[in-house]
Amino acid sequence: MTRFFDPYNADKPLHIGCSCGKHDSQEAHDASREAAIATLKARSETDEFEAYSNEFVEATLMKALFPQDHVRRSFLRAVGKGAAMAAISSVLPVASLQAMAQEKNGSLEKKDLKIGFIPITCATPLIMAHPLGFYSKQGLNVQVLKTAGWALIRDKMMNREYDATHFLSPMPLAISMGLGSNAQPMNVATIQNVNGQAITLSLKHKNNRDPKNWKGFKFAIPFEYSMHNFLLRYYLAEAGLDPDKDVQLRVVPPAEMVANLRAGNIDGFLGPDPFNQRAVFEEVGFIHLLTKDLWNGHPCCAFGTSAEFIQQNPNTFAALYRAVLTSAAMARDKKNRELIAKVISPQAYLNQPEAVVAQVLTGRYADGLGNVMNVPDRADFDPLPWESMAVWMLTQMKRWGYIKGDVNYKQMAEKVFMLTDAKKTMKELGQDVPSGGAYPKFTIMGKQFDADKAPAYLNSFAIKRG
Repeated sequence: MTRFFDPYNADKPLHIGCSCGKHDSQEAHDASREAAIATLKARSETDEFEAYSNEFVEATLMKALFPQDHVRRSFLRAVGKGAAMAAISSVLPVASLQAMAQEKNGSLEKKDLKIGFIPITCATPLIMAHPLGFYSKQGLNVQVLKTAGWALIRDKMMNREYDATHFLSPMPLAISMGLGSNAQPMNVATIQNVNGQAITLSLKHKNNRDPKNWKGFKFAIPFEYSMHNFLLRYYLAEAGLDPDKDVQLRVVPPAEMVANLRAGNIDGFLGPDPFNQRAVFEEVGFIHLLTKDLWNGHPCCAFGTSAEFIQQNPNTFAALYRAVLTSAAMARDKKNRELIAKVISPQAYLNQPEAVVAQVLTGRYADGLGNVMNVPDRADFDPLPWESMAVWMLTQMKRWGYIKGDVNYKQMAEKVFMLTDAKKTMKELGQDVPSGGAYPKFTIMGKQFDADKAPAYLNSFAIKRG
């Protein structure tokens, strides 16, 4: 295969020109990408963005501690900024983070890092931080390493081949509990993205949109411990189908989902983008629904590392955290999305047509049924790892038999999702701890989830294993 054409690849369209089809040559395409990188770098180096990203980091941490704004205000009036900073420091070594904001070459325990990622748009902040220089600005020499599948991500983290990684949000919970592997404590530092998934069906089912009629279907999911699995199971069960008896769920790496759809091996998949849009691009599938229509703002992927790494390298972790949050701040601004698509589409990262990635990130996309949709929050980047999200994931692991026996939902959520010691620190400061402070309620398919009532929520489902 040359860098210009790939005429014998059945999985890719043949473009005469460049890989995105918008330029007369690959050189012009590459120049366009370099211009996008230069523009985004210039935006990131302005005083305005520097102030914005600094405040974004601080605001993210304060929101983590005080999801209820009236509690935040009362706390600040009572104890002042210093005590508030002490509370934030229980979540992250903020002193180190602040020092590195002023001294780019802070005292880092480890500068050469390997970070794994799966080539999907969920990893956008982690990926784009590399070409835009956000890691190097923090004094880090980071390799972002494209990885073939989630089991390999897990194994490389457990074997300490990676220092940190792109995770599916439920994976650190599962690894910490020893589900599917030996137990090893992991932490979720940030949610990489919210929304950003879809149910995609083969075109032969375009007149069969009612899930009640899907008995016997074969669906692909990327991993058992994934929001994709839990949301698809939830959706099917709400339609009266038992996902373990009435359909087949197959674990398929995201990059292989479209080829399996084309070959007729599956009827559809609930997968990450850009592969939903790639199925439309290849004219083999259509987008049945976006998962944001099941749970708007649901977590998808996360950025995390081992508890051991954080304990041994607190300053390095703070620098890494800052780089990823800075990248998330830029990705949240929708004016940057088309340029970001240019930056992360090439082979080293997503290896996808730019037009496909741009449709996902901007939310203006073809659905495969002749419609052009405009959903700006199809994918978004909100980094807060709410502990109630973790509790919901644990209820679904219990619901479908992945967890055997009793489970202390909040204890495990607080062990893995990094809002861990906020309430403890507030108590030490003599403050009243708001009930459910790190546990906002969510609505999934019209049904409210309250982490304080997790057992009752689990028992309310007619279709379940555990």
